[in-house]
Amino acid sequence: MVTIQDIRVLALTLPRTTEHLIYDRVKFRVGQIVYVAISRDETTMGFGFPKEERDALVAAEPRKFFLPRASDLRFHWVEAWLEALDKPEMRELVIDAWRMCVPKKVSREYEAYRLRAIEAQQDREAEDQATEDGD
Repeated sequence: MVTIQDIRVLALTLPRTTEHLIYDRVKFRVGQIVYVAISRDETTMGFGFPKEERDALVAAEPRKFFLPRASDLRFHWVEAWLEALDKPEMRELVIDAWRMCVPKKVSREYEAYRLRAIEAQQDREAEDQATEDGD
């Protein structure tokens, strides 16, 4: 299960993201474009998603994903039950929604930074393992 704090921690690491409270709903956006919104009761997460792919997503996992209300169908948007998501899946959905809002250059820079951070972490773990083996 994913919490609003899990989403917040991730979203606020994404370049150009700001958090806002709008009509009692927490929303994360880039400029004026909202890419993730949490329901008032914190049970669902709406997120940017390509319109042409959302019916297939909802059909594939209807217990996890659902379409937004009729008035929001014009937007690139899908909803998910937070209790049905795990952290890796939430991470992918949030980052993909964010990518829809930022220039490709910003997305590429973030991905390069993330890869360097992963490589640095792997190097530290390898050094720690080598130190343990040497003791």
